[in-house]
Amino acid sequence: MPLTVVTAQYIAGYIYYGEYLHVTGELSARLLMLTLAVTPLRLAWPKSGWTQWLLRNRRYIGVASFVYAVPHLVAYLAKVGFMKGFGEDLLEPGMWTGWLALLLFVPLAITSNTIAVRRLGKNWRTLHKLVYVAAIFTFLHWLLVAYDPLPALIHAGILVLLMAYRLYKLVLSRRFTTI
Repeated sequence: MPLTVVTAQYIAGYIYYGEYLHVTGELSARLLMLTLAVTPLRLAWPKSGWTQWLLRNRRYIGVASFVYAVPHLVAYLAKVGFMKGFGEDLLEPGMWTGWLALLLFVPLAITSNTIAVRRLGKNWRTLHKLVYVAAIFTFLHWLLVAYDPLPALIHAGILVLLMAYRLYKLVLSRRFTTI
């Protein structure tokens, strides 16, 4: 569901707070998952047009993941208050994992543009490897705060399989290039 639609529905009272948090959080996590799945999917289908499209748009998909996470946080803080939400969250694993994930995403979102890629050069790739750490905290957050952790487990499991496939292809390609 597009962010503007779900936000308008939330503001108008057509959907409740928990549903808004669920939709924005889950879409943020799914877009993150898609961002991380681009390379494994390209390795599996290297000549496919749709994987080329994903590759060309990976940064935009990653930024969209961040864009969904921001109103997720804003709605939470509007409900509980900044001081209460931030202060008490530091003691709750389900919440500080979300805070940490979002903090890791901030520099990634800020540098997901062509100017930053050029200015940072090789350091851009190094910085953007933080996405893997952020993803771990994102899925931990989802698992720890969800009423039903099964969808989070399924999504995380799919992501682990994709990353394992990526690692397998990497090891395999290095093995054959050293022979």
